[in-house]
Amino acid sequence: MMRPAPWIALLAALLSWPAHAGLFDDAEARKEIMRIRDDHTARLDALESSSRASLQLANQIEAIKAEMAKLRGDVELMMHDMESVKKRQQDFYVDLDARLRTLETGGAGPAAQIDPAAESRDYENALNLLKAGKYAEAATAFDTFVTTYAGSSFLPSAHFWAGSAALQAKDIARATQHFNTVVNQWPQDARAPDALLGVANCQRAMGERRLEQNTLKAVISQYPDSAAAKSAKQRLGS
Repeated sequence: MMRPAPWIALLAALLSWPAHAGLFDDAEARKEIMRIRDDHTARLDALESSSRASLQLANQIEAIKAEMAKLRGDVELMMHDMESVKKRQQDFYVDLDARLRTLETGGAGPAAQIDPAAESRDYENALNLLKAGKYAEAATAFDTFVTTYAGSSFLPSAHFWAGSAALQAKDIARATQHFNTVVNQWPQDARAPDALLGVANCQRAMGERRLEQNTLKAVISQYPDSAAAKSAKQRLGS
């Protein structure tokens, strides 16, 4: 049997080598392509997940903003309602006071030196200024009234309303003086409990919290069945 020439074997080896090398390169390339594809897929998944999280966060932020806007609106509405209630309550007490004083003057004649018509007119004018929210003017009008009509049966109420008007006008010293006048000179008057509560309000406005608490306790002890005592208990948390 004849053995093939050496050059034939060498040629066969050379011809077969590129085929094996090509197969090896294709496998590596496919692996690299798959690796790159998997890497890009992972990155896309991470990006999509991050985008969804960002979108959810943005939605949550918008929801919180909307809720805060609603709460601000609710608070503003409540503040408006409180001011309206406060104004209606003040108007009610002013009207009630005027009616009570009219009955009082009708049942008992005023002192000789007082002109009843002028007295009622000036008192009503001062009340109207208070109802209109002209607090500084109302306080001045009541000051004039208590000076002009020193013997008037309206004096306890006039001092009380003068104190209320002065407190609203931020004239705390003036308000305190009028409230104390009611408490000291007419402790049994219907206005006395509210006047003492007014003193506590003045102390609160001045930042004198300890004095305010003592005065609130005095309201409760001196006028236990009054509406002012109920308010004082609420403020003391008892």
